[in-house]
Amino acid sequence: MSAEFNLQQSKILCVKCGEYLKTGSVTLEYLGNNFPVELYKCPQCGLVFIPENLATGKMQQVEKMLEDK
Repeated sequence: MSAEFNLQQSKILCVKCGEYLKTGSVTLEYLGNNFPVELYKCPQCGLVFIPENLATGKMQQVEKMLEDK
Protein backbone atom coordinates (compact mmCIF):
# COMPACT_ATOMS: atom_id res chain seq x y z
CA MET A 1 0.00 0.00 0.00
CA SER A 2 1.56 3.31 -1.07
CA ALA A 3 1.78 6.46 1.06
CA GLU A 4 -0.42 8.29 -1.46
CA PHE A 5 -3.16 5.66 -1.11
CA ASN A 6 -3.06 6.12 2.67
CA LEU A 7 -3.38 9.89 2.29
CA GLN A 8 -6.36 9.53 -0.03
CA GLN A 9 -8.12 7.42 2.59
CA SER A 10 -7.47 9.86 5.46
CA LYS A 11 -9.23 13.12 6.25
CA ILE A 12 -6.67 15.92 6.48
CA LEU A 13 -7.92 19.23 7.87
CA CYS A 14 -6.46 22.66 7.17
CA VAL A 15 -5.03 24.14 10.38
CA LYS A 16 -6.13 27.65 9.31
CA CYS A 17 -9.67 27.04 8.02
CA GLY A 18 -10.71 23.63 9.30
CA GLU A 19 -11.63 22.60 5.74
CA TYR A 20 -10.75 19.16 4.37
CA LEU A 21 -7.81 19.28 1.98
CA LYS A 22 -8.32 18.17 -1.61
CA THR A 23 -5.77 17.14 -4.21
CA GLY A 24 -4.96 19.79 -6.74
CA SER A 25 -2.28 21.23 -8.95
CA VAL A 26 0.38 23.20 -7.09
CA THR A 27 3.44 24.94 -8.50
CA LEU A 28 6.52 24.64 -6.30
CA GLU A 29 9.36 27.11 -6.84
CA TYR A 30 13.01 26.71 -5.86
CA LEU A 31 15.94 28.83 -7.02
CA GLY A 32 13.85 30.31 -9.84
CA ASN A 33 12.69 26.94 -11.15
CA ASN A 34 9.00 25.97 -11.16
CA PHE A 35 7.71 22.44 -10.66
CA PRO A 36 4.01 21.61 -11.17
CA VAL A 37 2.89 18.78 -8.85
CA GLU A 38 -0.32 17.28 -7.45
CA LEU A 39 -0.54 17.79 -3.69
CA TYR A 40 -3.18 18.26 -1.04
CA LYS A 41 -4.28 21.86 -0.58
CA CYS A 42 -7.02 23.75 1.19
CA PRO A 43 -9.85 24.73 -1.17
CA GLN A 44 -10.50 27.87 0.89
CA CYS A 45 -7.10 29.41 1.72
CA GLY A 46 -4.77 27.40 -0.56
CA LEU A 47 -2.49 26.12 2.24
CA VAL A 48 -0.52 23.14 0.87
CA PHE A 49 0.32 19.91 2.70
CA ILE A 50 3.69 18.40 1.75
CA PRO A 51 4.12 14.88 3.17
CA GLU A 52 7.36 14.25 5.06
CA ASN A 53 8.50 11.51 2.68
CA LEU A 54 8.23 13.92 -0.26
CA ALA A 55 10.02 16.76 1.57
CA THR A 56 12.91 14.59 2.76
CA GLY A 57 13.07 12.41 -0.33
CA LYS A 58 12.39 13.66 -3.83
CA MET A 59 12.32 17.38 -2.99
CA GLN A 60 15.64 17.13 -1.17
CA GLN A 61 17.18 15.39 -4.21
CA VAL A 62 15.91 18.13 -6.56
CA GLU A 63 17.24 20.87 -4.24
CA LYS A 64 20.67 19.25 -4.19
CA MET A 65 20.74 18.94 -8.00
CA LEU A 66 19.79 22.60 -8.45
CA GLU A 67 22.30 23.83 -5.87
CA ASP A 68 25.08 21.83 -7.51
CA LYS A 69 24.53 23.55 -10.88
